[in-house]
Amino acid sequence: MGVWSRIRQSRFYRSIFRVPLPRTTREKVLMIFNTFVLHVHPVGVPRYAVRLRYTWCMGGLAFFLFLVEIVTGVALMFYYRPVPEYAYADILDLRYSVYFGIMRELHRWAGHAMVVVVMLHMLRVFLTGSYRPPREFNWVIGVSLLILTLLLSFTGYLLPWDQLAYWATTVGTNMVAAAPFVGYEGPGSELLTLHGEPLITPTSDLRYFLLGSDRIGPAALNRFYIWHCVALPLAMTFLCGLHFWRVRKDGGISGPL
Repeated sequence: MGVWSRIRQSRFYRSIFRVPLPRTTREKVLMIFNTFVLHVHPVGVPRYAVRLRYTWCMGGLAFFLFLVEIVTGVALMFYYRPVPEYAYADILDLRYSVYFGIMRELHRWAGHAMVVVVMLHMLRVFLTGSYRPPREFNWVIGVSLLILTLLLSFTGYLLPWDQLAYWATTVGTNMVAAAPFVGYEGPGSELLTLHGEPLITPTSDLRYFLLGSDRIGPAALNRFYIWHCVALPLAMTFLCGLHFWRVRKDGGISGPL
């Protein structure tokens, strides 16, 4: 008996890999059910589900770009400091001085591509009717993922801390301040009161919640950094897992109309 055969038959190896390499359909099913990484995948995939002209491969590309964003974003966090005194200088260092400074460009362009790919994925789902029963809830999850993708791009826009980032974020957050009911300057905010006092004020509306202040400054930069690097990625990771799980529970990728 060879060394590799002895390793595969050892108690340690079998405690990790409960099922040997599959040779029959039954062994394939057991391997899928007993593997943490593979259990979200179906045992079999219909032929139409792997045709490029049907799926456009947009869902897989969107998830791949999200992984690129995670890897490059973690690399950038080692060098970036979210304080006004150093933020812009750190961005310049990431471009010209730091080894593998290309990580910032990869992060930037993958973010732009991710917005486009997610939109194309939603378009493909709409055109093929994949939002129909029993997949309505998964469509809602997909719309939520699209919103999170846009929020990731928006919150990352302020981090370079240059004039373009400052004024673009100013315009965007002023639009939030004019949102109905949740913005201080928006219609309907005066209707929300508690004991005769308004609930929506300049220090309690959605704009203040996003910025952590009534103006763009150190608090806003720090809060956007936390939104961009922690809160939104965690929410997107959870929804991605739920999205993949629902695809399988709803019978896999929907067929052509």
